[in-house]
Amino acid sequence: MVGAGPTGLACAIEVQRAGLSVTTIEKGCVVNSLYRYPTNLTFFTTPELLEIGDIPMTAVREKPTRGEALKYYRRVASHYRLNIRQYEHVGSVAGGDGAFVVSTTDRTGRPRRYRAKKVVLATGFYDIPVTMGVPGEDLDKVHHYYREAHPFYDCDLAVIGGQNSAAICALECFRSGARVTLIHRRPELSPKIKYWIMPDITNRIKNSEIRAFLGTRVTRIEPEALHLATPDGPVSIRNDFVLAMTGYQPDIEFLAALGIVFDEVTRKPRTNPDTLESDRPGVYLAGVIVAGMHTNEIFIENGRFHGGQIAADIAAKLRT
Repeated sequence: MVGAGPTGLACAIEVQRAGLSVTTIEKGCVVNSLYRYPTNLTFFTTPELLEIGDIPMTAVREKPTRGEALKYYRRVASHYRLNIRQYEHVGSVAGGDGAFVVSTTDRTGRPRRYRAKKVVLATGFYDIPVTMGVPGEDLDKVHHYYREAHPFYDCDLAVIGGQNSAAICALECFRSGARVTLIHRRPELSPKIKYWIMPDITNRIKNSEIRAFLGTRVTRIEPEALHLATPDGPVSIRNDFVLAMTGYQPDIEFLAALGIVFDEVTRKPRTNPDTLESDRPGVYLAGVIVAGMHTNEIFIENGRFHGGQIAADIAAKLRT
């Protein structure tokens, strides 16, 4: 198993329940993507929709927080005594169905090898940000992940994006004393922004509490300035930090190197819809990577069920 997010854990549990041994390799910590979420994040879903392994999840309020989710998944991993190799990076998967060799590098730099009859990839998408491709994007002042607002107090902050995450970042940082400018390439903010967030961000912009450039793209980032192409022409603004909430994507290069084939039209990896086995025999895909670049199609709520499909197929094939 490659990936110890909620879907990876769910798959490991189902494979283990089928009477098979499973080793889960994770390049970060357990549920690393959730760990990297904003510190004060509250999920938009209810606890029961995040549950795996038939273990109930409890929350103080109607919607669980990031901290409650981290605690829950740690408890699940401990309950099932899952064999998880944290902070270990998968470099290659050699061999073929029934005789794979997975090569990794651990956190000390030592190479390791694992032999496996089957391989399940549940690598998610949160580790690869969608970049803007502009000069200066590699400066230390540019962040593609948002943890909390405090570091941006009394600073000129640009939040780039028009989705829900960008709106939340802009509002939290504004209320923490940052001078916020919101920049979005489309002429209007996304209609998918949560219904209780949209009036807030709209009113802050209307009242000039948050400055907004819509229909605008960033052309260059400098240590103390940001250069924009706006509908009214080029504009330069003072800037200390950039939060680029431009989205995330699966590691297509890594998957392709492992022999995963992508559909030319949808860019989704080709899998058997009933078993989730890929075109490379013995290699299965689980979670959001099944959707390819359409990362809004699969979440924890539905990806957690992939484990049952995969485990049933693996168990059936290994018995024959």
